[in-house]
Amino acid sequence: MRILHTADWHFGRTLEGRSRLSEQEAFVDELAAIVRDQQIDLVLLAGDVYDSVNPPAAAEQLFYEALARLSDQGSRPVFAIAGNHDHPDRLTAAAPLAGKLGVTLIGLPEPRVHRVPIARTGETAVLFALPYPSESRLRELLTDEADEAVLRAAYSDRVRHIAMEQAKHFSPQTVNLLMSHLYVLGGKETESERPIQVGGAYTVDASALAVGARYAALGHLHRPQQQLSGDTVIRYSGSPLAYSFSEAGQAKSVTIVDLKPGGEPVLEEVFLSCGRPLVEWKAKGGLAEVYRWLDEAKDATAWIDLELHLQETISLEQIHRLRQTREGLIHIRPVYPELEAESEACRATSKLPMDELFRRFYERQTGGALPEPELTRLFLELLSDEQEEEESA
Repeated sequence: MRILHTADWHFGRTLEGRSRLSEQEAFVDELAAIVRDQQIDLVLLAGDVYDSVNPPAAAEQLFYEALARLSDQGSRPVFAIAGNHDHPDRLTAAAPLAGKLGVTLIGLPEPRVHRVPIARTGETAVLFALPYPSESRLRELLTDEADEAVLRAAYSDRVRHIAMEQAKHFSPQTVNLLMSHLYVLGGKETESERPIQVGGAYTVDASALAVGARYAALGHLHRPQQQLSGDTVIRYSGSPLAYSFSEAGQAKSVTIVDLKPGGEPVLEEVFLSCGRPLVEWKAKGGLAEVYRWLDEAKDATAWIDLELHLQETISLEQIHRLRQTREGLIHIRPVYPELEAESEACRATSKLPMDELFRRFYERQTGGALPEPELTRLFLELLSDEQEEEESA
């Protein structure tokens, strides 16, 4: 059977107040075409349908339209789970109607698997779908300990136990699948993923998902990536659009998986053409260089983060004129020589060990005296105590 894996649509998200709705509509058009042309049998949407627990009406309407198109009015099964951005009840409010179109919406973790017959191939998929499993959504306290390492181990063990219980329904005669929205240790983040965990506590070891499924379809990380744990291919499909400038230059895609009972998954990354690119401009030549790029229509359709190097102060009128010239200019950050030198010094200083930073501070404050080793040791102890208090708060 042919499975399409996508995630992290974040419908309703804006970029510094700029609507992304038209780009998201273009994504739905492109996705529907891929599903049709590639003869997809099953669609998996691994969470973060929306960008907030209270999405705008236009985002909800677009989601429902997408479900109807992907399911082809009920001829193709579609499964969608809640991510950490989604309100579980809000996502599943339309479940009774969606079910009539072959769409299954799952908001909260539940102890069950879904058996999905595929008419085209005569095969059956067994899917364990685990929406974002926070302590509150699991309705249980994992541990009384505040230590991050203890909580992470307890969380990973709990996810492993939940997955193993449902994996008992897997068999050699079925296509065995797992879908969830969580953070597997080792995954590469970007700035647009708002934290799913406190510190690093709400993370799981890849081994927690190696319970017999041949493919684990994950959501949360916006960069497409995968790991292998045992016989399980664990993959993040990534987001369909770049949602922050930390994703500038990333190629966005969805994943198609060919899989038969007992077989090895064959993966194809299908790249998307929808969405305006996010680019970073560094104008070392000042305003003249920026206007030359604008005249050349450089990155004409892009959202732009502009770092503008200047010798003289830029006026509000000049900034306003720039924004009128190109509506895609999101950030305009003037950089002046003295500030640039100061920034470089700060970056260099921040890499120094804490005891060296304290020594330099003490020397500057006392006019050249060096701190006693005992004083430095006491400072480091106090700093360590303060960090522990902040982490446990």
